[in-house]
Amino acid sequence: MATEHCILSGYLEHAVSRAEYDKLEDGTFVGRIPSCTGVIAFGESLANCQRELRSTLEDWLFLGIKLGHTLPVIDGIDLNREPVREPLDAL
Repeated sequence: MATEHCILSGYLEHAVSRAEYDKLEDGTFVGRIPSCTGVIAFGESLANCQRELRSTLEDWLFLGIKLGHTLPVIDGIDLNREPVREPLDAL
């Protein structure tokens, strides 16, 4: 059975695995992904903060791709390379 490789999903999973969380004085949580500048989220619970952080990361990633920003290479996944396109007659 072939393993399906989803580069964006892999990138998201690896980035989220690097997240750092802190509990704030008011009992809420803050999360950030240090290698992804500006990706930060807050939540009433740790689970809520994790969901918000993933959503923020997704938005950050898609906007970065759209605007052509250089994205950090995470665990060898480099989204900055030009895609390799197969010729249509190869289909």
